Amino acid sequence: MSALGLKIIDEAVQDANIWVNEVDRRAGWDDKQRSYRLLRAVLHTIRDHLMVNEATDLGAQLPTLIRGVYYEGWNSARNPVRMRHAEAFVAAVQKRFAPDPMGDSELAIRAVLDLLDSHISAGEMSDVRATFTKEIRSLFGAS
Repeated sequence: MSALGLKIIDEAVQDANIWVNEVDRRAGWDDKQRSYRLLRAVLHTIRDHLMVNEATDLGAQLPTLIRGVYYEGWNSARNPVRMRHAEAFVAAVQKRFAPDPMGDSELAIRAVLDLLDSHISAGEMSDVRATFTKEIRSLFGAS
């Protein structure tokens, strides 16, 4: 029997926990609350940089609860917010992650980007990467 009585909700919670746990592990943290906030901050920063169609294409591949986090507070009329430098991307993530610093911000951000690489189709991640400058793409790692 499911904990909440609805298998689909139980599975959505399980999927969200898998993603948060994976960010926690990849970041080398032991703090799921911080890992959730990091995941949210990076997803929002990416989302706001993308054109609306590309933002929704990425959103369609996210697990149900993570998709809700991704769309939370989104005003598509403000897209895209263009960033040219890695420092601007990192600063946008840090601003959303506040009040505490991420520590090694590039490592933390890369934890989320690596998670996306492992769960989102290669074609979609290629489309997402293509919207960023070469400097920002360097945060995405080798893929």
